[in-house]
Amino acid sequence: MDSLSETPDLTGEFPRLTEGQIESLARSGIRRRTEAGEVLFREGGECPEFFVILEGKVHIVEDLHGEARVLRVHGPGRFLGELGLLTGEKAFTSAVVAEPGEVLAVPVDELRSRVSCDPALADVVLRAYLIRRSMLIGSGSGFRIIGSRFSPDARRLRDFAARNRLPYRWIDVEEDRAAETILRRLGVRPEETPIVSWDGRVVLRNPSNAELARAIGLPVPGPALNTCDLLIVGAGPAGLAAAVYGASEGLTTTILDAVAVGGQAGTSPKIENYLGFPAGISGSELAERAVIQAEKFGAHIGVPASATSLDPSDGHYVIGLEDGTTVAARAVLIATGARYRRLDLDRLADYEGFCVFYAATLNEVAMCRYGPVVVVGGGNSAGQAALSLAEHALRVHLLVRGGDLTANMSRYLADRIERSPHVEVRCHTEVRELVGGAALDAVIVQNTETGLREKLDAIAMFVFIGAVPGTQWLAGRLTLDDHGFVRTGPDVLQPEDDEATQLRMPLLQTSLPGVFAAGDVRRGSARRVASAVGEGAMAVRLIHEYLERPGPAGDRT
Repeated sequence: MDSLSETPDLTGEFPRLTEGQIESLARSGIRRRTEAGEVLFREGGECPEFFVILEGKVHIVEDLHGEARVLRVHGPGRFLGELGLLTGEKAFTSAVVAEPGEVLAVPVDELRSRVSCDPALADVVLRAYLIRRSMLIGSGSGFRIIGSRFSPDARRLRDFAARNRLPYRWIDVEEDRAAETILRRLGVRPEETPIVSWDGRVVLRNPSNAELARAIGLPVPGPALNTCDLLIVGAGPAGLAAAVYGASEGLTTTILDAVAVGGQAGTSPKIENYLGFPAGISGSELAERAVIQAEKFGAHIGVPASATSLDPSDGHYVIGLEDGTTVAARAVLIATGARYRRLDLDRLADYEGFCVFYAATLNEVAMCRYGPVVVVGGGNSAGQAALSLAEHALRVHLLVRGGDLTANMSRYLADRIERSPHVEVRCHTEVRELVGGAALDAVIVQNTETGLREKLDAIAMFVFIGAVPGTQWLAGRLTLDDHGFVRTGPDVLQPEDDEATQLRMPLLQTSLPGVFAAGDVRRGSARRVASAVGEGAMAVRLIHEYLERPGPAGDRT
């Protein structure tokens, strides 16, 4: 027996399918014999089939500095692949037959159909795939980003990969002893980095986010996305909810995001007060499930796609994108959310991306093991980050500007933080200075009541303070408040508007008929995941009512 294949599956990461499930899948697949050394799919390549092992064994391997490393051994009854198989991404590992036997090969499209109509199979496959993706990220498997920690482009690529939950290994040319050997083998000089390497070869040299997305297989905007009934700008909880409901109710639906699906919520290590998940759910898993659900109903997703303009044209609205292309839609939902503010500190930019973070995903947490860290902020995101980091970091200092931890944080989070022996809460405290050379060593903080300054050792700082709405591209087109949030419903009416006009005004409609807003980008939103999901669903109902009324877009009130 191979110990890797016989290890008890305690998490659901490596389940075995039942005979009934295999028989059901066999109606859509082909049984075929395998030979030792045969590659079923290769790292960095397409994977158009879902493989179930019937006989023999298969090694899951990755390229590590030019040598193959076995990650897992699968035996009869187990299935191969991970989340990218369902979302259309390239394979992040290779599958090589270790012992000859037989596999069942099912086309991925057929698997998606089976998953959509068989809840039991869907639960087994999706759970395993979500866990496998997390394991790949945690182990540093996948493609390689090789570069300098001081390079803005390297930081950009790492942030894009982390936000999109893409498995990758970071190789720092300043610190990693193997970096020089790898670059020499690839024929790349250090000054030519950052590069993306996959399967022992150079794939891209300093790519844009869109180029990296295309190489990985993320669904970037294309001809199929250029016209639709409903265009959603922003793929956070509100946007994803609208995509699911819009597509499931028959609207041709496109959803775009400048960085990644999930929005700010997608970076949350755990959401514990979301209905239906008593044990909590990570923001990334919630987003990944929503993406699969939206795509099942036919929604088109484009990432990265940054909107730059909004204009009415011939009964439609036309959204201009940063790459010069446009998307036309009969109705538009603005769900661009908000991003955290930056601290006004000298040398902040020097540390962003490798010592200063604005999210606490698996990638960031893994970089901060065993060292003291600082978390700045007093809201739920800061609290969730502090608790997640407390499981790995030596010490977590939570700095809160106000005097009451529950002023902007849910009581359940505040209670857990106060009980945690690894989290130290400092109220009335602000950061004044960052201390360090090439890496962060400490932060200077000040108590705003006493004026006392103190030096706190820290290898990283996580910042969750306030929010800036993603509406710069809408200035002059929609009515915004003084802080840039979108006004909706009665909030956009003028004092002279009569009562009938006020009653007709849909709650989530902006100052442009047919353009709606939902989630954190909207003035007056509750700033909670559940409320954002609710607003996204509500927006689809209002959009249906708008589309059913006669007259071209822009003429209706």
